Amino acid sequence: MDKYWTALSSIEELDSAFIIRLYNFFGSIERAFHADDLSVIEGLSVKKAEKFMRLRDKINPDKVLDDVLSRGINILTFENPNYPFMLKNIDNPPAVLYYKGDLSLCNLNKTLAVVGSRRATRYAKEALEKIISEFSQTDICIVSGLASGIDTTAHEAALNAELKTIGVIASGFDFTYPASNKDLYKRIENGGGAVLTEYYPTFKPVQFRFPQRNRIVSGLSYGTVVAEASLKSGALITANLTLEQGRELMCIPGLITNPNTGGIYKLLKNGASLITCADDVLEVLGWEVQMQQKLFSLPDLNEDEKVIFEALELEEKSVDELQAYTKLSIENLLTYLTTMELKGIIRQVDGDRYGKVR
Repeated sequence: MDKYWTALSSIEELDSAFIIRLYNFFGSIERAFHADDLSVIEGLSVKKAEKFMRLRDKINPDKVLDDVLSRGINILTFENPNYPFMLKNIDNPPAVLYYKGDLSLCNLNKTLAVVGSRRATRYAKEALEKIISEFSQTDICIVSGLASGIDTTAHEAALNAELKTIGVIASGFDFTYPASNKDLYKRIENGGGAVLTEYYPTFKPVQFRFPQRNRIVSGLSYGTVVAEASLKSGALITANLTLEQGRELMCIPGLITNPNTGGIYKLLKNGASLITCADDVLEVLGWEVQMQQKLFSLPDLNEDEKVIFEALELEEKSVDELQAYTKLSIENLLTYLTTMELKGIIRQVDGDRYGKVR
């Protein structure tokens, strides 16, 4: 009966709550689609019932289904036994999930959502990369929204750690938003997990769909990590949804001088769990996984390079700061910095500043 679910979800004026209400009342999506009288549904407005009849009569279910399948898109409906259990138990579950990739590769019993600022700082990205990398080669699945900033970092860190990841988008598959994530979409779809949406392929990424998308990100997950968020950040919408859905909320602490951490500390003051490593996440969620720690081995360093590396242990430093610490000539220092960059153990940031590759 996928064609009737798909047909109803192809009507932009009908939301998932309305479709599932019809399904629950009639006990069959086919009967709901062909219903001639909606006045029997208590509390349903006449105006909404009339709109349904008018729009429904313009839809050919077989054609709609063919249009989706011809795009290489998979369909998972609310009544399908494979519909994600955690998502089915939120207040307003999606009527239909459209997805590309292989959702069966994703362990839906260990799903962790990650949200945060689209204008994330390097610190927040590196902190998140560190935590996700510590889950390497486990069966934990990272869920995020495929937006720029923290979302992108979360998906890329998951793929780099050989984890599966689910990207939840706020449009249909006819659109890639942001366009800069086109390659990331493909990496996820081609073995990295799944990209999914509740929206029919032709639906545009308009503004109101992004907060709607957030309920799916948190709804799929047992807990949500907020990596960076200002007091007005959209990530706080997902944080509140996480609590409303009865899931665990966790935050990565940041610099108190950074405006993007205002939302983080507000959440922490209100009871969110503070996390700084993968073990903290596991403790909050009560998960047991077999961690396979990968040791980072340094290439051979001479004595001067070891001093430089030691100087960068706690924080990034400028060339002047490194020269003062190491007492090296500027010529030798710059030569060593270039050599160490080529070895992949340090990197240049913000002009003349250098930091360790974590």
